[in-house]
Amino acid sequence: MNIEQARFNMVEQQIRPWEVLDQEVLDLLFVVKREEFVPPAYRSLAFADLEIPLGHGQSMWAPKIEARVLQELQVRKSDRVLEIGSGSGHMAALLAARADQVYTVEIIPELAQMARANLARAGVNNATVEQGDGARGWSAHAPYDVIVITGSVPVLPEEFLRQLKVGGRLFAFVGEVPVMAARLVTCVAEGDYQAVSLFESNVAPLLNAPQPERFVF
Repeated sequence: MNIEQARFNMVEQQIRPWEVLDQEVLDLLFVVKREEFVPPAYRSLAFADLEIPLGHGQSMWAPKIEARVLQELQVRKSDRVLEIGSGSGHMAALLAARADQVYTVEIIPELAQMARANLARAGVNNATVEQGDGARGWSAHAPYDVIVITGSVPVLPEEFLRQLKVGGRLFAFVGEVPVMAARLVTCVAEGDYQAVSLFESNVAPLLNAPQPERFVF
């Protein structure tokens, strides 16, 4: 496989047609090597338009989703970022390339170890992998300029909103199968939030995500 040709095709045939037109984001996809974050058994699929299994019921987002989220969050060099769900570490590496500091939280020990190893091998020194349950946020380094929740949540926990700075942006998939909305929430003033739905997709649920109250008959 010609890796660079496959990477070029991924950008031109999958990502650009998906309304990702920010040239800095597109350029970054050539710098942060996706194939280095994919489990060896799936390396030949590193640039395919699909989620890649990581084990433990988890998977990497499809390339176009990673790129679209990165574009919508408009990460700045001064930003402190929280990512919930490290996975392979690839999204953390993309975020770290644009931010000041990334804290990425992973509940599954084996994936936390994988993410640490991948980030270290890629020379990313401003992303810290912390093991724990981030289903209600991660107050240790709050407040944050950017929060990314990589697993879907049926409802967005209030704790995440409280950990967002004024001007901060949060991305999450909110809803349940079959309809989940990719939602971008901006803190426009203290306690005041604006949300927009960007697209619909289905991703695996966040482990231990708080559940809405349900009627019992």
